[in-house]
Amino acid sequence: MRRTKEDAEKTRQMVLEAALTLFSRDGYSLTTLSRIAKEAGCSRGPIYWHFQNKDDLYEAVLAYSQEPLEVLVAECDAMRETPVEAMDRFIEQWLGLLANNRQYRQSFEILLNKTELTDAMSRTLKRERALTKSIIGLFRDLVGQAVEHGSITTEEAPKDLGLLSYTYLMGITQTWLFAPKLFSLKREAPFFQRQFWALLGKK
Repeated sequence: MRRTKEDAEKTRQMVLEAALTLFSRDGYSLTTLSRIAKEAGCSRGPIYWHFQNKDDLYEAVLAYSQEPLEVLVAECDAMRETPVEAMDRFIEQWLGLLANNRQYRQSFEILLNKTELTDAMSRTLKRERALTKSIIGLFRDLVGQAVEHGSITTEEAPKDLGLLSYTYLMGITQTWLFAPKLFSLKREAPFFQRQFWALLGKK
């Protein structure tokens, strides 16, 4: 019986879910394609049909967190005429994705806490570093716009505040992923959003 495109996509998603589970639980190094196949309930053959090797599968798993952020950067970049609203939107979506989207959260955790970063992951790291630069650049530009509009009063350089914005969000993310019982991200998200504006000197 010929496999349909729907069957193939279903298998691909099963493999991704299995990889997401094992990378998140056991880390990159201890997770093998054989274990992923067993978790997915298939042989290794279907994995090689969709992915070249473990690194290729790892890249696909990390895309669960990278792609939404890339889309969010583009969305907020298009809101430059309303920079405060754009930054609010970015922060709300960043924290909301972490709190409410399991695949996004696990993918982020795999990158931050479950991976030994090596040269074998150069493509993934290149994409991640480009994403980091784009987020910092986005906030730099939006802060500059907000200062011009008189919405933010500060003597700090926009480029420094762009970096501060990114490190602030990453600090919250890393802390919560490392110790999720420390606080409820859903409950504290409005607090973190208010404190972001206190840092930037919003009127």
